[in-house]
Amino acid sequence: MSENRSRLFDGRFTRRETLRLCGAAAVAGLVDWSLPFPAGARERRPNIIFILSDDHRWDYMSCMGHPFLKTPNLDHLAATGVHFRNAFVTTSLCSPSRASFLTGQYAHNHGVRNNLTMWRDNNVTFLELLKKTGYDTAFIGKWHMPGAGLPELRGVDEFISFTVQEGQGRYFDCPLYINGVLTERRGKYITDDLTDFALDFIEKKRTRPFCLYLSHKAIHHQFLPPPDLDNLYADADVRLPKEADPWVTMTAGMTYTGTFGPMPHLIRKYCATITGMDRQIGRVLKKLDDLGIADDTIIVYAGDNGYFWGEHHLVDKRWAYEEAIRIPFIVRYPRLIRDPGRKAPQMVLNIDLAPTLLDLAGLRTPNNMDGVSFKPILAAAGTRGRKAWLYEYFKDFPYNVPEIRAVRTDRHCYMEYVGRRNPELYDVISDPREMNNLFGTPAGEALLPGLRDVLAGLKRGQSY
Repeated sequence: MSENRSRLFDGRFTRRETLRLCGAAAVAGLVDWSLPFPAGARERRPNIIFILSDDHRWDYMSCMGHPFLKTPNLDHLAATGVHFRNAFVTTSLCSPSRASFLTGQYAHNHGVRNNLTMWRDNNVTFLELLKKTGYDTAFIGKWHMPGAGLPELRGVDEFISFTVQEGQGRYFDCPLYINGVLTERRGKYITDDLTDFALDFIEKKRTRPFCLYLSHKAIHHQFLPPPDLDNLYADADVRLPKEADPWVTMTAGMTYTGTFGPMPHLIRKYCATITGMDRQIGRVLKKLDDLGIADDTIIVYAGDNGYFWGEHHLVDKRWAYEEAIRIPFIVRYPRLIRDPGRKAPQMVLNIDLAPTLLDLAGLRTPNNMDGVSFKPILAAAGTRGRKAWLYEYFKDFPYNVPEIRAVRTDRHCYMEYVGRRNPELYDVISDPREMNNLFGTPAGEALLPGLRDVLAGLKRGQSY
């Protein structure tokens, strides 16, 4: 990535380069950011909005050709930005993935290994780093990482979240902690309510750039859409995968997932809930247009993990198959992206979000982050992406899923399990639904040594 770092021209640094150098010094604790930023430098830094949804699988958008789901605002975001078609999470589970987005680290480094292990207060988030360099910051929405209530999150001016239902929140009447004060929200629908707070933050008069982390409960079960959309897809023809049984949600090992009932009905509700969230994303986009700041604002949309709807006889997530690890990931930034509507094939990860946002703000990536900035890919379509990355899943009781370590390359996915379950190996290009396990076949035996070497290197911290 060194060729994409700032360069020195004629013995002088540009203002952008100066910002990056200052940012590096800030991370190292060498700059006193109580001093005001020069006005010109402040104006050059973009606003940032990161919108995170829950359990939104990568292909459930109308721009992905879904047979009945309508997501006009996500479609518009993709048409005016870069839509990463190969975006993944390094752990397909809510709490670890959310910590990875915030810290730029794999779960084995940030410590939130499952939905039961606590957030470490010494973890540093990109919000904290941006705040130190002059950003106004807010975290609004779902936190859902274990601990004694909500953390004393450093680096945020506003912190609005919830703790009910073990941090999952409720779709209706969800009480919120608004900057530490518990407030009843009777009569409110959670997606709309969080968006209201987000819009209030966006439209505040300020002299500094802002960073907003908007984290929705949607589209987690119980898949409850706003009342006016409750029957939106009631008559939709739901076609399940060939291997799926509509009652798999009620079979042994699946009842813990919270999706009790016939799968076609659940999918219709899931889709209506997505459309309800999409409508609120449209409100955010309109607010940016109304304020005249759309061109100066980076918008990133992502899901925290994928979701099974009968593939591999599964519901929920956790496993290293494509439906669980792959996520929607869209970035819009008109000041940088010169070819809006691009469908980017490069692989990007949840751990890449933090270093990318810091890079776009003129800051360097801290050494403890595992992710890398994909800013060069946003700027130039032909930029090379990563070739391989590590998937890890740690035991999460009471779910009957073994611990997993996997390597996903641009062609293959090789999975190893803790316990007696045999490894699995798939060619995701010729077999995208991963139905033909190559492990134990002549073709698989030829691939295995190289993939095992890459997996071992990833475990040691190597990058590919």
